[in-house]
Amino acid sequence: MAERSFVKEVELLRLGAGDVFSGEGILAVTKALLESGVSYVAGYQGAPISHLMDVLADAQDILTENGIRFENSASEATAAASLAASVNYPLRGAVTFKATVGTNVASDALANLASGGVKGGALIIVGEDYGEGSSIMQERSHAFAMKSQMWMLDPRPNLPCIVQAVKDGFDLSEASNTPVMLQLRIRACHVHGQFVASDNKRAKFSLKEAMENPQRDLDRIVLPPASFLHEKEKIEQRWPAAVQFIESRQLNEFFGDNHDDIGLIVQGGGYNNVIRALEHLDLADVFGESKIPMYVMNVAYPLIESEILRFCEGKRAVLVLEEGQPNFVEQNISAILRKAKSTTELHGKDFLPMAGEYNTLTMLKGLRAYLEHYGRIEPQPARKPRVIPLKAENVQQQPATTTAVAAEVLPAGSLNDNVHGRPPGFCTGCPERPIFTAMKLVERELGPHHVSADIGCHLFSILPPFHLGNTTMGYGLGGAGAAALNTSASNKRAISVMGDGGFWHNGLTSGVANAVFNKSDNLTIIIDNNYTSATGGQDILSSRAQNITRSTNHPIEKAVKGVGVEWMRTIRRTYDLKAMTETLRDALTTEEKGPKVLIAQSECMLNRQRRERGQVRKALSDGQRVVRERFGVDSDTCTGDHSCIRLSGCPSLSIRPNPDALRTDPVATVMNSCVGCGLCGEVSHAAILCPSFYRAQIINNPTGWDRWREKLRRNVIGWFQRRSAAKRERYAF
Repeated sequence: MAERSFVKEVELLRLGAGDVFSGEGILAVTKALLESGVSYVAGYQGAPISHLMDVLADAQDILTENGIRFENSASEATAAASLAASVNYPLRGAVTFKATVGTNVASDALANLASGGVKGGALIIVGEDYGEGSSIMQERSHAFAMKSQMWMLDPRPNLPCIVQAVKDGFDLSEASNTPVMLQLRIRACHVHGQFVASDNKRAKFSLKEAMENPQRDLDRIVLPPASFLHEKEKIEQRWPAAVQFIESRQLNEFFGDNHDDIGLIVQGGGYNNVIRALEHLDLADVFGESKIPMYVMNVAYPLIESEILRFCEGKRAVLVLEEGQPNFVEQNISAILRKAKSTTELHGKDFLPMAGEYNTLTMLKGLRAYLEHYGRIEPQPARKPRVIPLKAENVQQQPATTTAVAAEVLPAGSLNDNVHGRPPGFCTGCPERPIFTAMKLVERELGPHHVSADIGCHLFSILPPFHLGNTTMGYGLGGAGAAALNTSASNKRAISVMGDGGFWHNGLTSGVANAVFNKSDNLTIIIDNNYTSATGGQDILSSRAQNITRSTNHPIEKAVKGVGVEWMRTIRRTYDLKAMTETLRDALTTEEKGPKVLIAQSECMLNRQRRERGQVRKALSDGQRVVRERFGVDSDTCTGDHSCIRLSGCPSLSIRPNPDALRTDPVATVMNSCVGCGLCGEVSHAAILCPSFYRAQIINNPTGWDRWREKLRRNVIGWFQRRSAAKRERYAF
């Protein structure tokens, strides 16, 4: 159950020649694949291309109509290895995954693919997750393209350019017998626009033909002596073929008046931000017409020497706008200019930051400095300190000496000092929160343990209020991250955490099976929330949903037992804090040796809410009885201890002023975002036996029995209230 359905949008994929496609970048990529005559598509979800996998899944019927095989791959390595079908057969195939973690996982398959080369077009669509919106380490895929001698496309982020890049990528791959990477930035994936569609194409060579006429070429297999010749083939044959194709197809673009004596060089993915920055400087318009010459590299690798030299000819200086470090492009261009004995000054990181995302503001600052240096624009006057008007009632002075408006200079760094950071955290009602609450409660008894964290929602446990997690090494590598910390010299056990998505990705072998083989005595907690929740709620092997195109309902317990784990426990409802705490305590203190696995199960609350919301709306519209649970806090009973907040961190829990004038501590309160999971009450009872929480039922379309029961309750409670009031009045002085 993905977080978004594209069932309606995928009908756009049926558009024919001359029709205007209007939609999102991810959908446009899928349409481009259909127009390119692909035979198979595979991939692994991950931002920013998770939606591409969702689109492909929802377009299963259209793909089948066009003879296209679609695979939800078990990992990026699985996806990349799928491109082996293009090695011996003229089959066009595409795979997609998140970078750079995806290329890291797929590196073995991609390196072998690039070494032997391909016969059919092979396209790797890489979701380049770099910059402020990223959820991973700050690296780029460029280095991988250079390492394995694969060509990398980085198109301008608009739909016509992206669609054309997909088609050019297949043609370039076949022209040079080399796999091609298509880099899509996160904003390009979700940009909206239009392009003129073409007819969908069935593959000229079908999967059926490949199956019934198997081919093999020993020269394409990475095995000596052929493997020694692959590098020579790359340089002497494939590279020149790629350069010739790029030049003849004019994949790179030139903009602006080339008679100016300064210029800009930028990769296609950064084009929009450059134009926007130039527009602020009155050197470009909203239609992309630049007054400064620009060389836009829609092919980020390889660089085309002839085009670079032609662009730099007669110019005093050029500025390379390249995100990230190392500055591969700048270094490459520097070598090209030096080799050609060019007198053009080359600039890049001297005017721009060494690392980090080049958003419009960053580029604006760098471009301004560069253009001022070469006299293209007038220097900007020095800015005065920012002055913030303050209303008189907010100024800490006596009213008699205060004018209507006072001024105060905002000191440097005061924003960080006064505005609290808002780190990411678990969603309201998340079933993973009670697991870490239980770990904190057990920590009070047994002391702290080393916790090897993993990629996924559960990684939020490293942040407040839990502060759990010492390291994280990669998706599904939670168990492997604690492998070295397995010693009989200590009576403590390391704790490893991984999700069900990470478990099936590679945690079963690298974590659990590895622990069995090495007789580890550590504890592995597998969080089973039914989906790969962190990437959008896609189904996996252990999902409970009935998926008509995939095989689900394969329990994690069977896989764990199958590799030899003896000590295994399963908690079917993670919100049962008592059971979670007792099982954790048992796992960390038992005398039994060997790897221990605790499987904690509860459905992802976001997906549950998405599923049930529609059901509730339908039931309400049909006049059916609907019961919703909510929790609340009795202000008169709340002690102000706030264990519910400190040991839960639920976004629906907050504080408000104490209604009792004799008590100054604020009391806890439950906001309207509560989904009724009940953890806050469980935490309070586990911590200090707090009696302040109550559970309420909200009943829509109540029955006669509901109304009679509510009336009885009101009468009984009212009688007790009147009796209590009478007693107070009797003993009042």
